Amino acid sequence: MFFPSDLASFLELIRQNGDAAYSFMFAYSASHSLLFGLFAGYAAHSGAFALGTLIVVCWIGSFTGDAVRFWIGRNYGARVLARFPRFAATVQTAARLTDKHYFWMILVHRFPHGIRGFAAIAYGMSNLPWSTFLALNFVAAGLWSVSVVMAGYAFGQVSEKLMSDASSGLGVVMLIVFLGLSFYLSRRLERAIERN
Repeated sequence: MFFPSDLASFLELIRQNGDAAYSFMFAYSASHSLLFGLFAGYAAHSGAFALGTLIVVCWIGSFTGDAVRFWIGRNYGARVLARFPRFAATVQTAARLTDKHYFWMILVHRFPHGIRGFAAIAYGMSNLPWSTFLALNFVAAGLWSVSVVMAGYAFGQVSEKLMSDASSGLGVVMLIVFLGLSFYLSRRLERAIERN
């Protein structure tokens, strides 16, 4: 069977395909946020990933993805918005907010669900200099990588202690609840940011 049906088999698949799994985490960190990072931290606790390597891979992926999106916004922002008009208002609002609040926006935009894909494009369309963006992006990518991976890792430690005698099915349920709660909290943060 190619795709495993239980958590232990899935973690073993990651162990057996280490380079491909790290490449996947790099690509995912460059394009998305949160849930896979949390799961990867959990997988690191179980030994499927090396914790330090995973943090560095996610850090570099996150930094690279937003640098590419900033470049797209700086060079092709108007064309991108013309091609995807339903996102224009969101990106233009983020670009206006960037001129006033770029420091905090760059530090937190990776955490709320649904904002990250457009935020760096908006930064590129703002007056923010490349050097300022790259410096803050590097710090923010590191903060995101360490906090998300370590949260997943800590969840792995807690769940192992709580379920030392429980079945792996309960572990999967707890992981799903943890990821669902993380998704819910990121949506709440996104709504709070949109109101401001």
